[in-house]
Amino acid sequence: MSSLRLENCRLIATMDDTGRELVDASVEIRDGWITALGQESGNGEVDQVIDARNLIAIPGLVNTHHHLYQILTRGFPESEGKTLFPWLRSLYPVWAGLDEQMIFASTRTGLAELALSGCTTSSDHLYVFPDGSQSFMDAQVEAAQSVGLRFHATRGSMDLGMEDGGLPPNSVVQSLDTILRDSERVIDLYHDPTPGAMTRIGLAPCSPFSATPELMRETAVLAREKGVLLHTHIAETMDEDAYSRETFGLSPVELLESVGWAAPDVWVAHCVHPSDSDIELLRNRDVAVAHCPTSNMLLGSGLAPVSSYRAGNIRVGLGVDGSASNDANDLRQEMKQALLVARVRDGAGALSARDALRLGTRGGASCLGRDDIGIIDVGKVADIALFDADSLALAGSQEDLIAGIVLAGPRPVTVIVNGEFVVKDGNLVRVDHADIARLHNDAACRLMTRARDAMN
Repeated sequence: MSSLRLENCRLIATMDDTGRELVDASVEIRDGWITALGQESGNGEVDQVIDARNLIAIPGLVNTHHHLYQILTRGFPESEGKTLFPWLRSLYPVWAGLDEQMIFASTRTGLAELALSGCTTSSDHLYVFPDGSQSFMDAQVEAAQSVGLRFHATRGSMDLGMEDGGLPPNSVVQSLDTILRDSERVIDLYHDPTPGAMTRIGLAPCSPFSATPELMRETAVLAREKGVLLHTHIAETMDEDAYSRETFGLSPVELLESVGWAAPDVWVAHCVHPSDSDIELLRNRDVAVAHCPTSNMLLGSGLAPVSSYRAGNIRVGLGVDGSASNDANDLRQEMKQALLVARVRDGAGALSARDALRLGTRGGASCLGRDDIGIIDVGKVADIALFDADSLALAGSQEDLIAGIVLAGPRPVTVIVNGEFVVKDGNLVRVDHADIARLHNDAACRLMTRARDAMN
C-alpha cells in the first residue's frame, strides 16, 4: 500500500475523547493507518503530499442503519403518505421480485452516494430473501468492494409471514433452518474480526412483527458463538408497540430482553417510542441505538428521545435508513436532521453541531463495535473526509467551519478510506457515475415489471 501526507490542513476535527481541533496540522498515512498527526508530522518520506491548507478534515462518517435494496423503489408512488405498516404492505409484493443483479446494483448505488457525502463505513440490513436469493449477501460484499467503503453487512431474516400472524407475505420469509445455515455460511466467508477490517458481518432478524422469538433466540446463540454483532428494528412506531403488547404482553424493548438481546453486542434501529423504564433497560444493558431522523419523519413515526439517550450514556449513531423511507443516501443530511429533530423535541440547546458530528462519527463507530474508525488519531485507520474551506457552501462560516459542515451542507472534495482515495475532486474514483446509474435504473425497471406481471 501507499503512503500519504495531508499537509497543513486548515482544520482537523479529530473527534478524540477531548474533542481536539487542530489548526494548520498535518496527517501522515501509511498502509491504511494514521502514523503521525499534528504540526510536527511532516518529516517522513511519503509517496504523495497533498497541500491541504484550504481543507477541513473530519473522520469519515459512519452509517449504522440502511436497507440498500430499497433504492430500487425510492419515490414509489403507492407508498407515499403511509405510515410504517401500510407502507410495508404496499412494498413487500414489489420486493418479492428481487434478484442478485438488483441487489448488486442497488448496493453499489447506495454506497457510492454515501461515499460522496463523506461516509467511509456503512452497515446494511438486508432482510428480504425471496426464492433465488442464495447469493444476495455475496453480491452485496462484491459491490462494497468495488466502491471501496468499509462494509458491515447484516444477514437479515424474517420467518413470520402473514399466514402465521406476521406482516410480510410468505413469499419473502424463510424457514429457521435456512436462515441459520446461510447466516453461518456468510459469517465464515466474509467476517473479518481484525482491527482495520474492511468487511464484517452481523445477524439481523427484522422486527417483532416479522421474526419469531425462536428466530431471535437462535440467531443470538449463533452470533455469540461466531463473535458477531446483532441488529434489529425496535420501538419504531406506535403500531409496533401495540402489536408487541397484544401479541407478547411486553413492550418491544422488554421483548428484546425476553429473547436474550438486551446486551452490549446489540444495536437497534429507531427506538422512537421507549418508555422511561425501556430507556433505563437500554442503559443498564448497554444496548446501542441507530437514530434515523429523516426516515422517522418521512413515515410520521415520531421523534426519538436522543437527548435522553445521550444523558443516560446510551451509545447513539446515525443511519440514513432505506432509501424508500428517506430517498437519499446522505449522512451529512442526517447530522443536520438529528440536530433539528433534537431541538424541535427538546429545545434549542438539545444538540450542538459538534454533538451531531460526534453522532455521525464516534457514535456510529461505537454502535458497530469499533474503536479504530470515527476518529482521526495515531493508530487509527485512515478514513477521512476533506472539505474545501473556501467553497461557496461554506462562505460565511469561517468563524466556525465545523458548524458550517453540519449545517450548511457542503459536499466533501476528497474522501479517503483505508488510506486510499474513494472520492477525489468531488468524483468517485473506483466506479463510474454513469455506469452505476444505468445499471441501477435497468434493475429498477425490471423489478417494477416483475411486480406488475405478478399482480396481473
